[in-house]
Amino acid sequence: MSETPVKQQNTAAFYGQAVASFAVAMAATAIGIFQLEADAWVRAFLAIAVLYLVTSAFTLAKIIRDRQEIGQIVSRVDQARLDKILVEHDPFQKPGGTPAGQRP
Repeated sequence: MSETPVKQQNTAAFYGQAVASFAVAMAATAIGIFQLEADAWVRAFLAIAVLYLVTSAFTLAKIIRDRQEIGQIVSRVDQARLDKILVEHDPFQKPGGTPAGQRP
């Protein structure tokens, strides 16, 4: 009755591209901060701010993914309940409980 959705998995190339992109962005930011002509405390503050931003972004991405997975689970449970009701439903059954055309 219900179709099980195909679980999508990322390819190795997509995973590699994401990791490489993250590494390049972090390296470029680190180089930019340390090449900045400012006091050491300013560079340290910017480095800490970047690290905090990265950890916050990872946490937000995890929370969004978890919420999406919970929504999919709830949807699958609701679909299973609906499938069960439809399978058990007999449209030819009289309100009294005996199927039409059969004697009690």
